[in-house]
Amino acid sequence: MRVLGIDPGLTRCGTAVVDGAPGRTLTAVHIGVIRTAADDPIERRLAEVEAQLTALVDEFAPDAIAIERVFSQHNVRTAMGTAQAAAMGLLIAGRRGMPVALHTPTEVKAAVTGNGRADKAQVASMVTRLLRLPGPPKPADAADAVAIAICQVWRGEAQRKLASALAATR
Repeated sequence: MRVLGIDPGLTRCGTAVVDGAPGRTLTAVHIGVIRTAADDPIERRLAEVEAQLTALVDEFAPDAIAIERVFSQHNVRTAMGTAQAAAMGLLIAGRRGMPVALHTPTEVKAAVTGNGRADKAQVASMVTRLLRLPGPPKPADAADAVAIAICQVWRGEAQRKLASALAATR
């Protein structure tokens, strides 16, 4: 399974493409960050995020897109920008008929580290180990995108197998 993981954000949107399956070696195909200028108009920033995410989907042909679920934050303006950036991934998935999954930060941390309260350093450390990388992805947005993709590889495949098993019993 190949998953495009997205850690949404307007200034920095983490992206990662990971190949793998539960119990198998994971491979990082792409790790990066989409950056937009804070002083650019919102519509231009969103268009840039959408264009670069579309380019990643075109280049890497993921089987699914996984996005960190936006949750209540103290700064409403930041939460809105994050939600709007996440919507670009949802839009691309919808246009292409691709499966999309939303994972909470706690769910992602628990999947990758075994601890839903892990800090960013622990997540980056586990991502580095799991993918056998020479060092942690930087910035943290890139490491988070990798963790989101890994979460979907592991949980998405398990959910697919469960659905297939349930369908077979009908």
